Amino acid sequence: RWNTDFTCETFNCGRHCNVMSTELIEIAELVTSWSNSDEQIEAVVTSDRETEVRAYEGEIESLTVAESQGIGVRVVKDGRQGFAYAGTLEENELLEVLSEARDNASFASPDEFSGLAEPDGVECVSLEVYSDGVDSISTSKKIDYALELEKLTLATDKRISGIESSEYTDVVSESAIATSTGIRASSKESGCSLMVYTLAEEKGETQTGFGFSIGRSPEELDMEKAANDASDRATRMLGSTKPKSERLTVVLDPWVSAQFLQIVGSTLSAEMVLKGRSLFTDRLGEKVASPIISLVDDPTNPRAFTATETDGEGLATRRNVLIENGELKMFLHNVWTARKAASTSTGSAIRSYASTPGVGIQAVSLRPGGRDPVDLIAGIDNGILIQSVTGLHSGVNPVSGDFSTGAEGLRISDGELSEPLREFTIGSTIQKMLKDVSEVGNDLEWLPMNSAGSTLVINELTVSGA
Repeated sequence: RWNTDFTCETFNCGRHCNVMSTELIEIAELVTSWSNSDEQIEAVVTSDRETEVRAYEGEIESLTVAESQGIGVRVVKDGRQGFAYAGTLEENELLEVLSEARDNASFASPDEFSGLAEPDGVECVSLEVYSDGVDSISTSKKIDYALELEKLTLATDKRISGIESSEYTDVVSESAIATSTGIRASSKESGCSLMVYTLAEEKGETQTGFGFSIGRSPEELDMEKAANDASDRATRMLGSTKPKSERLTVVLDPWVSAQFLQIVGSTLSAEMVLKGRSLFTDRLGEKVASPIISLVDDPTNPRAFTATETDGEGLATRRNVLIENGELKMFLHNVWTARKAASTSTGSAIRSYASTPGVGIQAVSLRPGGRDPVDLIAGIDNGILIQSVTGLHSGVNPVSGDFSTGAEGLRISDGELSEPLREFTIGSTIQKMLKDVSEVGNDLEWLPMNSAGSTLVINELTVSGA
């Protein structure tokens, strides 16, 4: 699923950052115009159009074409915050949502840090995040994408015995936000993807794999890459065995490293820090990772598929350097956490129309290294390449940093990939793993999530198997 953030024109930008969705911004401004002099009002309005096609055995298993819309309203009065939302944009419902938010505020406890965002003078970066390609192709063409992907994947290797699912999805999201404090923002974003899940069979053994391709427009999708990746991930695991337990060098492929970065990024949220749920609490300025690690959250990077011009409170997004050369430099803030921590917002508010703003990463990545994955693996005598993990997010303690997760991958012997391995776990702590990173690959890859992946070499991790 594609994130629905808010890209914008704020009053302080001094220029148009994006073509505005006129109807949505007018609705948001209408609601804020009903504010009283002793209160602040924020209105967030969204409208989405989605298509999902799933093919199975040469037929269309399911087809969904859906539209949704909604509005969320926040009211702040005397330090008390109230919130309400509705899945409709009818004017009588707008009045009802505002009334409910006001009523909820009257029951809330006072909070000296409550309040809406105000223009902070940071200029938003203009991004091309919408392509009319999604809107211009017919539904029948989208169906053809799913059917053709299934057919192409089956033809990649004779050991591919079946396709669990072959999918084409797309979404066009329009958003607007207005506040009585001077924020005015709007966006229109598009995204589409191909995803295929394969079954490979040989000598009575079955393995699974997946492949995907993502873009802003269908013309950017690479069907052959999705098919070949799914086939390779499944077939190379045929004949896999359970490794013995040992400590050895582990290489994470980009898909896996991106998932770990999501976890690291989430613990760098000031919201997590203030709640005492971050392993990095009270560690600003410390060396928390290998000197080759520089971690950046940059939603202004146009290569990221979660790129956005403004955050969930309408402030301009910006490039935030979280860890630089191994040193913890900053935490991510929204308006509320910034006020509580006597800091400033980092443009990192995340939310939907049906929620109040939280804090989180938006497009996190590591600074790439100088060598490609083949060269990295060539320097390893005994190790394992991890190609997938299971249960990672539930297997990590965000306070202690301890983790243990199921994994599968390929043995590395004398600098080359060799036999496939399965049914083992890898475990350590996030802190130790970050300090044990010895190489970062040059293969930075933006994925369908709020983080990018790179090949990572970890000096030593515990592998628990036979």
